[in-house]
Amino acid sequence: MGTVGNTFGTLFRITTFGESHGPALGVVIDGCPAGIELDLALVRRDLDRRRPGQSKLVTQRKETEEFEILSGLFEGKTTGTPLTFIIRNQDTRSKDYEAIKDLFRPGHADFTYFAKYGHRDYRGGGRSSARETAARVIGGAVAKQLLAGVGVSFVSGVVQVGTVRAEKRQWEMVEQNDLRSPDPDVAEQMRDALEAARKERDSLGGIVEVVASGVPVGLGEPVFAKLDAAIGAAMFSIPAVKGVEIGAGFSSAELRGSAMNDEFFPDGFRTNHHGGVLGGLSSGAPIVVRLAIKPTSSIPQEKQTIDTSFAQQTIKTLGRHDPCVALRAPPIAEAMLALVLVDFWMQQLALEAAREPLAPHVRLRYGMSKTGEEKE
Repeated sequence: MGTVGNTFGTLFRITTFGESHGPALGVVIDGCPAGIELDLALVRRDLDRRRPGQSKLVTQRKETEEFEILSGLFEGKTTGTPLTFIIRNQDTRSKDYEAIKDLFRPGHADFTYFAKYGHRDYRGGGRSSARETAARVIGGAVAKQLLAGVGVSFVSGVVQVGTVRAEKRQWEMVEQNDLRSPDPDVAEQMRDALEAARKERDSLGGIVEVVASGVPVGLGEPVFAKLDAAIGAAMFSIPAVKGVEIGAGFSSAELRGSAMNDEFFPDGFRTNHHGGVLGGLSSGAPIVVRLAIKPTSSIPQEKQTIDTSFAQQTIKTLGRHDPCVALRAPPIAEAMLALVLVDFWMQQLALEAAREPLAPHVRLRYGMSKTGEEKE
């Protein structure tokens, strides 16, 4: 799995660009096969699930997330050349950050970006902002359409807000409540917890669960390119993610082997403590990933910090922020999981093709007989 700065992937690669308060952001997708009929409505759906301003429980920044396609699509089909999508920012309000342009916000990347580059875009966090993830969602939406062709599907939702935990996994209910909870019985408790935190000028963290079903067996590579290692890296690249677990995850430390082991049967596994990955390779069982997302760092409470001259200061972060960023994270988690899976799937196709004899049209083109012998 290749990752170089702003580029993610090996055979199917995305490069994202743009800042939170810049004129636009976008993504270049390289490696998408030609002739794919893209359903742009599915791209819009995933962007709508992530966009700000969709309910009173998220930041009220108003962005329609309308996108333009600059290259790679002709007459509704991919051309095999880089697909380029762009979203123009519409509601930036950069003046909200003027008062703190020389201060480092606690919990943010302000200090580390300044330490690395000596210069930073203070407007909404610039490149470090979660606004960048809109571009990933586009890349993931394209990846999901490719994977749908081999029977892979995705579901995701918020399974915990603060200390309120979902017990059910009714995935069809996720888009029926603005908490995006698969357990409608606890959605109101989650809402109450969020409202209580907001009244106290505070924020909450949460846990997002994403599941990919129908994944072919054998995706991944042994030792250093394990599928679960790549998934972990992908999920940790999402802003505010502080923990990732697959299958039973950390709770597996509490189990005995007799309980942890998933028994085999001719029709598959009865349990899925391994979360769809064994020995770094996909097992055919659903891949189950959970992300622990920290509380929103931007809160209107006075906190101690330093400025760019390293002098002690007090800061209060105002503006429009999510009281719980986990609520908009499910489509981002789906996107990153899809990007990992489509890349490993394409690598597997390349490996399988290398095992097969040259296709007839290739043999004939290069002057070889059907047996592989050179023709006179």
